[in-house]
Amino acid sequence: MAQMTGAQALARQLRSEGVDTIFTLPGVQIMEAFDALYELQDDIRLIQTRHEQATTYMADGYAKATGKVGVAMVVPGPGALNATAGLGTAYASSSPVLLISGQIDSRAIGKRQGQLHEVEDQLDVFKPITKWNHRSTRVEEIPEAVHEAFRQLKTGRPRPVELEIPPDILQGTGDTDVIEPEIFERHTANVEDIQRAAQLLAGAQRPAIIAGGGTILAGASDELRELAEFLQAPVMTTQQGKGIIPDRHPLYVGVNYAGIEVASKVVPESDVVLAVGTRLLFREFNPENPPTLIHIDADETEIGKNLPTEVGIAADAKDALGQLVSRLKAISAPKPPRQQDIDRYREGFQEELKTLAPDQVRMIDAIRNELADDDILLGGMTNVGYWSHLAYPTQKPRTYLTSSYFGTLGFEYPTALGAKVGMPDKKVVALCGDGGFMYNPQELSTAGRYGINMVAIIFNNSAFGASQWDQTHRYKGRFIGTDLHNPDFMKLAEAFSIKGMQATPDELGPALREALDAEAPVLLEVKLPNMMPPFQIVR
Repeated sequence: MAQMTGAQALARQLRSEGVDTIFTLPGVQIMEAFDALYELQDDIRLIQTRHEQATTYMADGYAKATGKVGVAMVVPGPGALNATAGLGTAYASSSPVLLISGQIDSRAIGKRQGQLHEVEDQLDVFKPITKWNHRSTRVEEIPEAVHEAFRQLKTGRPRPVELEIPPDILQGTGDTDVIEPEIFERHTANVEDIQRAAQLLAGAQRPAIIAGGGTILAGASDELRELAEFLQAPVMTTQQGKGIIPDRHPLYVGVNYAGIEVASKVVPESDVVLAVGTRLLFREFNPENPPTLIHIDADETEIGKNLPTEVGIAADAKDALGQLVSRLKAISAPKPPRQQDIDRYREGFQEELKTLAPDQVRMIDAIRNELADDDILLGGMTNVGYWSHLAYPTQKPRTYLTSSYFGTLGFEYPTALGAKVGMPDKKVVALCGDGGFMYNPQELSTAGRYGINMVAIIFNNSAFGASQWDQTHRYKGRFIGTDLHNPDFMKLAEAFSIKGMQATPDELGPALREALDAEAPVLLEVKLPNMMPPFQIVR
């Protein structure tokens, strides 16, 4: 064993686990950790944000884009509370994010003395938005606590975790050893469950597949495509599952989101549906005549929760799909093609989008034309972002990022910055509304300081658009609290030494091309009227 401070134990164990980037802000209770990381600058890069909210958003974007653990570090109390929005977003989208939080002195915890940044029972604050959290109270246990955090992040469903360490523990010394990183085994499927599922699919006449974000997390793209081709099954995805099978693949039919769900056409005509890596929050399953449902998910609690399930398989999606393909090949011949039906589903879905939102689809197509298959688009909480969940053709996993069901307004820009930090060789574009962008405009400073060369498109309608649309059509034009007084976005960009550009919707494609070619942080403003969101359709 070696004698080291708690901060050194933390920093060295993070390095051992493969951490290369930490998104953080300094503060008195974590300065010992900063000093320990000073010694490891060749191995671990600190990205200093301008608000704690951005630390976890950027860590989340880094994790979503790379598949690695994203790490944030903040002071306790207000810093930790500011970080909860990003941690909640990571929780909703099953993203592997580690938040290291400071604490007050361990001898003062629970005494309600009013210490600086004190929050009573801070651990409890994080329990609803973490898979696991822990407070280290001895130097000697810090490496094991960090290692356990990574075990939680890399096994089962990869939701975020939080580890907090009081400042006196960071400063104290003890005899401890750094733990070697561990390769954790995938959660394998039960053989009998696989056999039952294979028999159902082998006997199906019209099977279908719904793939969610869990397939992306598991890296199950090849297995899913092989299974779909063997079954000749139409493949639908959730917004988080976009890219698990290429949009151009002949079996891909569309996305289920906000009531515009291709499943409404596919499911009633299917006899067996395989759902993998999704919560299955759909309305298209007729309770009087539902198809037989097979559900694969790493989280056993999701199986059968929203819909009755004939066969539930609690396992890693890559392992379960691989086993399922092998078993099917052993007991069945490939299914005959159903391309006419599949083309009908796909063309009907595409036609519905163009009918409902022609202007948005044109803008989304213009954006798609300027990005390569492995570039990254962040579909934000803004009208074009909502429609991009449905209309943006995605060809590869981890190239389309969202906030999942959390719907976090303002997450777009810092999350995209984190994605670009993690994937510096890829072009990254964030779709932002004027309302949401102003939650984190200070991170223009972070982009400029570190040369994070991604493009933020601000769609400016001078309103919280979805809420104002709601007031227009549901509340008879009784407008209150939904209009915005915006800054001059070009002057804002200039103030941070960021390249600012403006374009009309018709000029979006060429303007984006110029912005991407700049190889610099760019803010591109597009002014447009308020438009109908997909979840508030007026027919």
